[in-house]
Amino acid sequence: MKNNKGKGLLGLLCLLIAIGLFGWFGYDTLQKSKLVTDVSGISSYQEGGIKLGLDLAGGVSITYRAVEDNPSAEDMSDTRYKLQQRVQNYSTEAEVYQEGNNRINIDIPGVSDANKVLEELGKPGSLQFMDESFQTVLEGTDVASARAMSYKDQQTGAVSYEVALTFTDEGAKKFADVTAANVGKRIAIVYDNMLYSNPVVQQAITGGQASITGLSSFEEADQLAATIRIGSLSLELEELRSNVVGAKLGEEAISTSLKAGAIGFGIVCVFMIAVYLVPGLAASLALCLYAVLMIILLAAFEVTLTLPGIAGIILSIGMAVDANVIIFTRIKEEIGVGKTVKSAIKTGFSKAMSAIIDGNVTTLIAAAVLYWRGSGTVKGFATTLAIGIVLSMVTALFITKFTLNSLYEMGFTDKKFYGVRKEKTPINFLGKRTVFLAVSAAAVCIGFVGMFMNRSSIGGAFNYSLDFQGGTSTNVTFNEDMSLERISAEVVPVVEGITNSADTQTQKVAGTNEVIIKTRTLSVEERQALDAALAEKFGVDESTITAESISGAISDEMKRDAVEATIIATLFMLLYIWIRFKNIRFAASAVIALLHDVLVVLACYALAKWSVGSTAIACLLTIVGYSINATIVIFDRIRENLRLAEPKKDLVQIVNVSITETFTRSINTSLTTFIMVFVLFIMGVSSIREFALPLMAGIICGTYSSVCLTGALWYILSMKQAKKPAAQK
Repeated sequence: MKNNKGKGLLGLLCLLIAIGLFGWFGYDTLQKSKLVTDVSGISSYQEGGIKLGLDLAGGVSITYRAVEDNPSAEDMSDTRYKLQQRVQNYSTEAEVYQEGNNRINIDIPGVSDANKVLEELGKPGSLQFMDESFQTVLEGTDVASARAMSYKDQQTGAVSYEVALTFTDEGAKKFADVTAANVGKRIAIVYDNMLYSNPVVQQAITGGQASITGLSSFEEADQLAATIRIGSLSLELEELRSNVVGAKLGEEAISTSLKAGAIGFGIVCVFMIAVYLVPGLAASLALCLYAVLMIILLAAFEVTLTLPGIAGIILSIGMAVDANVIIFTRIKEEIGVGKTVKSAIKTGFSKAMSAIIDGNVTTLIAAAVLYWRGSGTVKGFATTLAIGIVLSMVTALFITKFTLNSLYEMGFTDKKFYGVRKEKTPINFLGKRTVFLAVSAAAVCIGFVGMFMNRSSIGGAFNYSLDFQGGTSTNVTFNEDMSLERISAEVVPVVEGITNSADTQTQKVAGTNEVIIKTRTLSVEERQALDAALAEKFGVDESTITAESISGAISDEMKRDAVEATIIATLFMLLYIWIRFKNIRFAASAVIALLHDVLVVLACYALAKWSVGSTAIACLLTIVGYSINATIVIFDRIRENLRLAEPKKDLVQIVNVSITETFTRSINTSLTTFIMVFVLFIMGVSSIREFALPLMAGIICGTYSSVCLTGALWYILSMKQAKKPAAQK
């Protein structure tokens, strides 16, 4: 026994050392996640820190202008979308939006050296293929891709470098026709009026590929390939200006979010220990390790963290807590049927395995599809969610188990330290299914009514933010250096007094007194009133204030990508559930419940006129992931009880028993996740509250649908399926 106590103590000591060690690295990572400004006013990130997004820490803002005098709206939109795809190499959270009628602005978070970005990004120039009469026969828009290549001559050992080009389908046909008509002649490859290659055409080239040779290094080839990828834009662009800009939310938002996260996490740990005793302590220690490892991994994978990314982390923390709750509930049940604590721990982990794996893998599939097909906010959300899910599974299934066994070996062997799950009388959830379905249908219908009414009152189904509908960008040069806190406390109220809207974004240009103020679209009168108010309040020179209309940072193409990604992710989740549960009715019920949750939360957005922007997309995706995980836990119990049931099984009884057995888990998991978000809501600044409020609504809705609707939906579909063979007899 003493030997076992020694092993248990040693195991616990090793875990505490690991938490302390990784905790120190995590703290150091957070300290390095802040911009450091040198004496010259240039800000930079330290190596090893987490890159924070524009909303949390700022970044680089670059403005390009179309060389063409009057570019078409279609060309501007196409160019903006292609630039969005390009700058995601720097950050999935980069924003690209139109300014005026011929300018495109790029905001790249997580970087601070504008010159380096411009050098790496390359100047969006003009790629042309010209025949000997100097007529352009192909252009950059005919190129689908460009990549750097290197070749080594086997005889001489000399290395040559080139850029391999692949044409679009239309470009390949053009290239085949042009080369066929110019056999024996030269076709020059010109980029930004510089001749890079001038080969003689030996024969018609029908493969849709070409190459630019004669480059001196792989770096030169790689740089040219990168700029050519931009050169395939619909418009030729020139740099107008570049700045380092401050955070949209300010230092206060970051500090309060960190404090709120720490307080919320502490409350969750206290709750777990109070409810689950020794297992709760084991879970809390495992969650501490999860938290510090998450910080380190975000830095290691160079993830740019923004509010949507925080949503992904909150969801993964909820799933980590949920996995522990499922395990502990199983342990209590095993103790309740008379097993020893040691046997109950082993069996509890074994029985909880299927629900944990199915729930996490389903959400991981969704994250993978969202990353693959999504862009911008969606991709950033998917990245943090995927890292969090993998880490939460590891900590729940291995670290919690290791810690719990160590505590047991130390002497915590009495059943009173683990609790006993007593038999409960099944609650008749299915008996109230008509009421539940009616309430849900009414909520969805009311939401549609609210959307319809909003069209006449605010001009759209929802209160779209700047991210969606654009607005006005006003550049103001103050007479003194304005801190972010002063801007938030003094400037923003003046702006909102003119706009009568809380949707105001401000950014400070580093090293200057210039502040960028983004608001809803202002009329000429409102612009004049704002200029006058700023001059009166802060003494700025009205003649230096400039204003331009800007497009939304979320383009129509990005919206389409988000919708397509969500649909594909849902289909893959449906397929996985169908295969794992060997029953299409489980999958169909889960998808219907997901649709219900999204529609109800959208109803909240419409009725409360919450601002719909990039964070709204992340909120809805979080709700989808949360809901599917809760649903799978109930379905896993139904599947298990179906296997244990008599041949003449009563489906009503099985569903009611299954929901009752998982009811405590559903409430406790929802409560812990809700606590995390609620503390953010209480302590956060207005933009944080705007983000937290829909999440709280989604948690409540997801809990309601998983407990009250999914079992009922599965039962209804099962009874319809059972009636078909009977009707055919």
